[in-house]
Amino acid sequence: MNTLTGYLRQAGTAARFLLFATLVLGVAYPLAVFGAGQLIAPYQANGSIIKDPAGNPAASALIVQVAANDAGTQDPRWFHARPSAVKWDPASSSASNLGPNDPKLLDAVTANRAAVAAAERVSEAQVPADAVTASGSGLDPDISPAYARLQVPRVAAAQGLSTGTVAALVDRHTSSGLAAFLGQPAVNVTALNLDVAAAKASLAPPSK
Repeated sequence: MNTLTGYLRQAGTAARFLLFATLVLGVAYPLAVFGAGQLIAPYQANGSIIKDPAGNPAASALIVQVAANDAGTQDPRWFHARPSAVKWDPASSSASNLGPNDPKLLDAVTANRAAVAAAERVSEAQVPADAVTASGSGLDPDISPAYARLQVPRVAAAQGLSTGTVAALVDRHTSSGLAAFLGQPAVNVTALNLDVAAAKASLAPPSK
């Protein structure tokens, strides 16, 4: 009898531990990891596809999409991304591999700064660093809020939108909270340009 009681007591202890372990490791822990993923890495948790106002897949939020000619000049109607050694071609992701002491890098930065200053009609001293330097992949969709705000007047004029409307779109797409705390505030050019296109479309008269 005592042996049976001991077996039952041990079985009860094992069952309680199994239930506890199931709740902690099978329910609480996966939910905690999922919740952390939603806050820290939403693209990895949910995918990176951005949808247009009609709900159709339009682009990846992780890869910049720009309208540019063969010479690498970006379309002035849209927000510009950082320079790219591969002309923003997702099939050729790469950096320039120019070292910090390479004269070619200095020449490229100098030329980029002059081009941005001319396009935005500002002095070269007002051009942010990310506007003249490429990312390691050449496909980085993020730019600094300073560079985004610098482009507001040009984009607004080209699209027939008010500067207030375009500036509000920049503010909407400026990262904040945990995403900015872990890195720094940034503006996703791909997502921003999709919203600019939607704002432009909203001004068009309804078709008859």
